[in-house]
Amino acid sequence: MSFFDELRTLGVDIDGGLKRLNGNEKLYTRLFGTFVKTIKANAIDMDFDAADLTPVIEKAHAIKGTAGNMSITPLYESYNEILTLLRTGKPEEARQLLQDVQQVQEDIMSCIEKNIG
Repeated sequence: MSFFDELRTLGVDIDGGLKRLNGNEKLYTRLFGTFVKTIKANAIDMDFDAADLTPVIEKAHAIKGTAGNMSITPLYESYNEILTLLRTGKPEEARQLLQDVQQVQEDIMSCIEKNIG
């Protein structure tokens, strides 16, 4: 199974992502490396301080934006909902959703790291 096919099985909209880049597979593949760096730089600690959500919102926003640009739909949709919950004063619900999406995020990251280093 190819790298893109593996990502498709994880819910990534490869066709949508390629369309945004005029079909440039090399660039799209390279951008997945940037995505990994974004996730690592913006990792959200599950024990975040519910009294000061600003850093958590900023990290979730960065991940959501990058996932959206890359058409990594499951992460985009989850982080979009996490942001909504955080911004509406529901940090515990956001924490639960964050916990729920972790396995999907790890699977996508593992696939990327396995295929592009």
